[in-house]
Formats: sequence, C-alpha cells, structure tokens
Amino acid sequence: MSYSGSIAKTVEYTRYLTSSDHPKLRNVLYPNINLKKALLLAILPVVLLNPVKAQQQNLVHYANTLQGTNSKFELSYGNTYPATSVPFAMNTWTPQTGKNGDGWKYQYFENTIRGFQQSHQCSSWVNDYAVFSLMPVTGKLLVMDDERASKFDHKNEVAQPNYYKVRFDNNITTEMTTTERGAHLRFTFPKAAAYLVLDGYTKMSQVKIYPTARKITGWVNNCRWAPQNFKNYFEIVFDKPFKAYGTWENKTGKITAGNLTDEGDGRGAYIQFADGDVVQAKVASSYINLEQATLNLQTELGKFKSIEDTKAASTKIWNTLFNRVLVEGGTEEQKATFYSCLYRANLFSHRFFEINKEGKPYYFSPYDGKIHDGYMYTDNGFWDTFRAQFPLNTILHPKMEGQYMLALLAAQEQCGWFPAWSFPSETGGMLGNHAISLLADAWVKGIRTFDPQKALKAYAHEANNKGPWGGANGRGNAKEYNANGYVPYSQKTLGATAQSLEYAYDDFCGYSLAKAVGNKGYETAFGKNMYNYKSLYDPGTRFMRAKDENGKWVEPFDPLEWGGPYTEGNAWHWQWSVFHDIQGLINLMGGNKNFTAKIDSVFSQPSTIKVGGYGQVIHEMTEMKLINMGQYAHGNQPIQHMIYLYNYAGQPWKTQQHVREVMEKIYNSTQNGYPGDEDQGQMSSWYVLSALGIYSVTPGTDQYAIGSPVFKKVTLTLENGKKFIIQANNNSKQNVYIQSATLNGKPYTHNWLSHHSITNGGILKFEMGNKPNFKRGLAPQDKPFSLSKAK
Repeated sequence: MSYSGSIAKTVEYTRYLTSSDHPKLRNVLYPNINLKKALLLAILPVVLLNPVKAQQQNLVHYANTLQGTNSKFELSYGNTYPATSVPFAMNTWTPQTGKNGDGWKYQYFENTIRGFQQSHQCSSWVNDYAVFSLMPVTGKLLVMDDERASKFDHKNEVAQPNYYKVRFDNNITTEMTTTERGAHLRFTFPKAAAYLVLDGYTKMSQVKIYPTARKITGWVNNCRWAPQNFKNYFEIVFDKPFKAYGTWENKTGKITAGNLTDEGDGRGAYIQFADGDVVQAKVASSYINLEQATLNLQTELGKFKSIEDTKAASTKIWNTLFNRVLVEGGTEEQKATFYSCLYRANLFSHRFFEINKEGKPYYFSPYDGKIHDGYMYTDNGFWDTFRAQFPLNTILHPKMEGQYMLALLAAQEQCGWFPAWSFPSETGGMLGNHAISLLADAWVKGIRTFDPQKALKAYAHEANNKGPWGGANGRGNAKEYNANGYVPYSQKTLGATAQSLEYAYDDFCGYSLAKAVGNKGYETAFGKNMYNYKSLYDPGTRFMRAKDENGKWVEPFDPLEWGGPYTEGNAWHWQWSVFHDIQGLINLMGGNKNFTAKIDSVFSQPSTIKVGGYGQVIHEMTEMKLINMGQYAHGNQPIQHMIYLYNYAGQPWKTQQHVREVMEKIYNSTQNGYPGDEDQGQMSSWYVLSALGIYSVTPGTDQYAIGSPVFKKVTLTLENGKKFIIQANNNSKQNVYIQSATLNGKPYTHNWLSHHSITNGGILKFEMGNKPNFKRGLAPQDKPFSLSKAK
C-alpha cells in the first residue's frame, strides 16, 4: 500500500471508531478523547513510520526546447535545435526544417518540416552524424525531402524536453518522446493514404523490411570523424500492419515498390498503413551491432505500451532533475529562462556507451574502432565547456563526472591524445588542452575515479607535442612556447596570443593536479609555465599583445581588430584570459584602480567592429554589436568570465550589477533566447550558475566567484542527499546588490564560495538592496583564488 493510501485507510477507520453510530465502542476505547485527538492518535504512528516526502513539482513545462532556434549562418541566437531527449542521452530526436546535411537542421523562421530525425549534433558548424529520419506523408507517396516537406504553424507545435508534438497543415500529427538510446513516436493520419518514409540521410545506409514482424532494421554511417567501420544500427517496431512497402534512394528519388532490402548510398524505406491510421513506432539504435540495438529497444521501451507511458517516464526524469535545482520567487519568464537553460546544460556530452545483457557498460570506440568495456562520452568541445558546463556537472552529477574522467583517459589510450572536441572521435577543434582542466577540476572537488599519475603523464605528452588533427590536438609550437613563454605570431600561427594564454592556464591545471597528488616533477615543470601570460602583457598599451619570434611587439596594433593573433575576438576580449592568476594580471596592470577602470572601459567603448584578420564580418561580431554593451561580447567564450573579475579588485558590487544586467537583457526563453552560439551547454551553464549567484572563474580550484542570484530562494538537492540552499532576501529586479551574507548562520564576507561548502549542505543567505554596499568583501581573504599576492 502507498503512504497516501495507508493514511486514508487510517483516517477512515478512526472515523468509524469515533462515529456517532458506534458510541459504545467509542466510549470504551476513548472515554475522554474527541474526534480530532482520535484522528491524531491514529495517524501519528503512520506518519512516524512513513516520513512525508516532498511533493515533486511539475517543472518540465517551463523548459522551451525552441530557445535559440531562430538562428542562421549570419546571426546566431543560439544555433540550437529542439532536441527531445533525456539528460545526456546517446541520441536525441528533433524535427528537421533544413535539407539533409545542413548544419542548421531546424530554423524557427522556416515553415516546413522535412522529417523527424535521430540527432547528435553539438554545433551547426560541424553538422551531424549517425542520422536517419522518419517522415509521415499523406495522399501521394513523396520521398525526396523537398517534395515531402509539410507546412506547419508554431501555434500547432509543443516543444518540451520530454515531448514534441506538431500538427501539419495537412492534418498529420506527429508526437515524439525519448529514452537514452531510443524514441517512441506516434503518427496520426487524416482519412487519406498514410505513408511513413525512412530517409538514410547522407553517405551509405542499409534497410531491411519485415512485414510480418512489423519492423524495419538497418544502419547508417554518415559521419565526418569516425573509424571506417563506424555504423549506427537501428531497429524500428510498429504497432500497425503494413498495407504496402518498398525501398528508395535519396539521390534521384527512385522508388522500388515491394522491395524488402537495399544497401547503398542514401538508401531508405517506406511503409503504407491503412488510410487514417494512428501508428506508433518504437525505435532504438546502437553503435555496436544490430543485436544490441534490439536489446536497447527491449530494455528501454519494452515495458511501455503507449507513447503516454514513455512520455511519463521521460517527464519523471526531467522533473526529478529540475526539482533538484528548485527555484522560488522569480517571475514566470525567469523560471522559463532558467529551466530552458538547465535543460540545455544537461544535453551534452552524449553517452556513447551501452548496457549489455549482463547489465554492464561497454562501447564501440570512436577512436580505435574496437569494442571496450566501460564508459565513453562524446560530442563536446572543451574550449567552450570547461568554463561552466563541466563545473556545473561537478555539482549536479559527480557520479557521471567520475565516469567521464575514466572516459577521457580511455580515449587518450585509444588514439594517443586527449579529446579536445570529440564528434564522436577527436577533431582537434579550437585551441588549448582543456581536458586537463576537466581532470584537475574533478580531482580538487573530490571526484577521484581516475589515476592522476596517468593523467599527468598523458598531459605532459599533450603539452609538449603536436597531434595530427586540429589546433587543439596536442600543442602547436610547444617548443617555442616552452622556450619563450609565448607562441610567436606569424601568418602561420594565427591565434598565437590566444593559444599562449590558454596554454598558461592549462599548465596551471597540470600544476594544480600534480601538487594535489604530490608529483613534484610535474608540479615544477608545469609550475614554470603557468606564469607565461606575463610575457604577452604590454604596459605601453595595457593589452595582451602578439610578439614575433624575436620578442618584438607585432605592429601595427589596434585593440579593436579581430583575428590575427586572437581567436574569435580582439584584444579587448582576450585581455582577461588569465583565469588562474587574476591578481597577477591586476599587478601587471598597475593595481585595482587601473584594472577596474579597464573593465569599465569594455562597457563604455563603442561597439565598433573592425574585421581585422578575418577580412569580413563573422557572426560573433554581429552579435556583439546587437547586444549593444560596448566591446563586451558575451556571445562568445573568451570574455564570459570578465564580469566576475571585479570581485578580485575591490569592487564586487559591479559584478553584482553587471551579471544581473546580462541575465536580464540578453537571455530569455524564446527562439531568440541567446546572444550567440549556445555551444554544448556552456552559454546555458553560464546562466544557470549565475542565476544561482556563483560562477566558475577558475576551474581546477574548488572556488566559485559570487555574483547576484536571480531568485529569492534556490534549493539544490545533491547526489549525496544533502541540500544546499541559496536564499536572497528582499531580492528583486532593482535589489541586485548584496548588503550582507551569512553561511550556515555565520557572517560571510567572501566574494567566493567553496565547492565543499555546497556539497556539505547548508544555507547561504544574502540580504539584498538597491544600492551597493561599498564596504563588504574588501579584505584580502575575501578575494577569490589567485596564484599571486597583491603588490
């Protein structure tokens, strides 16, 4: 019997005993007791034996998966797509407005959908992989994506993490909900011919139709970065009989009616059902083999008879997660923005492992093409996500983070290098060696599932050698960097200044891990290089600048020019990339007054764009101009932590003011919800952490800088069962300034919060006001972590 059921039975029985129909019995048992006391006496033992569980709130409806989807090549409001998914799933499902192979797979301003596809895409700029799609068609059988595309209106669309639904103008309705490796779909056709088209997308594919079993199996191998033997196997089982069927290919649209199997470039299948049918489809996939795809389907979807059952399971997963980060006191729009961002912060990385018949994890390696036991995660670019998405995981998902660290070392063993941007194997995208940031951050926060000595040895190889792939695979110009303290800039070393700054931070992370585990050799080696940022500071211009191979400043210099020695930014943006030693940067710049004046200048500068080395306007430039906050370019990663640096220089109230302004001005829950590329959860994680009132300026330490919380109360329920509450009394849109604070009842003046203060549970309480408290948080111990001391 449930707890609520036992209470009801007890109340019913007590009422019977104390009713006027049985006065003799009542008087014998309870001669001097009234009805209320009798009820209390009867219920009390049940309550003591069955403690009340907090009612889980229904929060999933706040999350809008269309957030950020009104994007295009020239201007990004997120470059997202409405992924129906469970957290960190192996695959997601999404409607497709773009042509096969187009990175902009769903654009809000489009009015036709071409299919509903299994997706893994982590960036529009690298397209997708392992894709196949399903599309319902009525009337005439149309298979090519241009021809079968159906019109729709957003008013007929529901887009939430647990459920997607759309009704086309032709009255076909499609619904989707998902599991970790599968999906449950329902197609409701009008009273006309009912077809379902399976598209093999790009590259090679195979399909097999089983009319008696009402299923289709097959595989696709579309992928830019994967071993040659990579395949995504799938099985689809339907609940209605096939009226007709056949295969087709998507280059010419040739249809072969009655054909049961085909294999080749862009092969697909179609099925015809009874006119006006309502058809459910269960689908699951595997990177290992077809048998595992079948097992995944049985394990994850076998117990669900209807799409409502599967939806309920997905809803429970999301509501459980959202209730673990329970916000109170904000507006409905603030809650919608928060939970939409929390949804996106929990999509990437994707699980790349599967569960075998014995219930143990194993995976097809995207690195060496072999089967291994254990865990693997993919689809993440660490240059974006080391900053906030992974630190957020250390708070919410330490168990998964521990698995991830094992996966990092497994990937390194299988391909010889740490991943930098896996999709699903290593692409080497962007810059820096930020796997070490993830490893060091996990270790200092108590996540110790991996061998730190092995990690340090692998990082030493990474930091002293260049790999065969992109700019972040190993370290380009490592010899020059080690010798000079910087990468010399030339037309062959574009982004050299940006690289040098991030190398110094990564070396700090190597130093931090080595120091924590007592490896003196690596502590010394990495410790020498973590101050290398100093070699690029020019006191004459007060900017981080490029030097040539002879140690001379590269001329001409204009801090507004993008590109050249800077990656996706200019000197105003890259000035602040000294995550590990902000005090050292303050010292270089001549003290707190000069430092804070420089940050102020970022906002007071005009939003002038000089294309510089890019030679043309790129979308990041347009997005900076659009938000109209001077040279503050929140739409890209390099400057996203800058607001929090006032905490280090005696003006924490400016952090509080600016962080609330950014959250209020440039984030929302709509299709225009982001100020630039969302980037695998980084942009969303920035918002989530900032809305809580904290931010991870220096991953690799156990500290978060304090900002200004959006909500009056946030209750974090941690994996260890403890709760950490952030309470902001008198909080409002105007009252953004911290007047005073207590941590677990004791006065708290620090501008930082330790990770262990959160995981140990407790209450951080702020008193908020509409004017700055110019006296709070000014002592040396109130500053967040820096390597250097103030001069």
